[in-house]
Amino acid sequence: MSDNVYGSGYVQAIDLAAGVFLLCAVGALWRRQLTAMIRLFAVQGLALAALVAVLGAHQRSPELIAVAVGLAALRAGVLPYLAWRSLGDSPAEQRETRPVVNIATSLLAAAGLGLLAYAVTRPLVELAPSAATRVLPVAVTVVLIGFFVLVTRRRALSQLVGLLLLDNGITATAFVATAGVPLVVELGVSFDLLLVVLVLQVLAARLRSTFGTTDLDELRELHD
Repeated sequence: MSDNVYGSGYVQAIDLAAGVFLLCAVGALWRRQLTAMIRLFAVQGLALAALVAVLGAHQRSPELIAVAVGLAALRAGVLPYLAWRSLGDSPAEQRETRPVVNIATSLLAAAGLGLLAYAVTRPLVELAPSAATRVLPVAVTVVLIGFFVLVTRRRALSQLVGLLLLDNGITATAFVATAGVPLVVELGVSFDLLLVVLVLQVLAARLRSTFGTTDLDELRELHD
């Protein structure tokens, strides 16, 4: 069915969810406080779930709506909670003090990544223009921003948030590009992601108890 059958409500809802989804990624890139980054990731998880729920309601797919509920529980609840538990008690451990790229340059890089994502996905959007496929540049931008956070932050938890942003972007790309992902596939990916977060949580706790820090650059200097 065309988007016009449902009026402008569907289009506005999917645009709103996509806008919040992107703003949370940019906000996580902008903030240095790890607690703020985790909160933004949780809000982004809700935006991703809302995006999938809108697609499910539009397609009248109970499976997509069930996936949306699962995404909300995992990516706005369980994963942020586990990341929160990984935070150290020291104020220095709760802040990214020395990113590889400063905040102003990071925001400029985010703008450039957005333009790159738009240029790369434009031919795909033009193949099947719709409210859902228009979100594709946003999803790819979040993938790139997540990867940028992953490689430019020094603390293990900051890099974990970058990995989670990257995965959210990949999930959104899959949903808007393929009109949905089978429930069993999304469950498999989500459980794999949950396992990764649990392993990284244990690793961060061991690093903190052994070396007193989760700054990976300091640990590299200690090794040298």
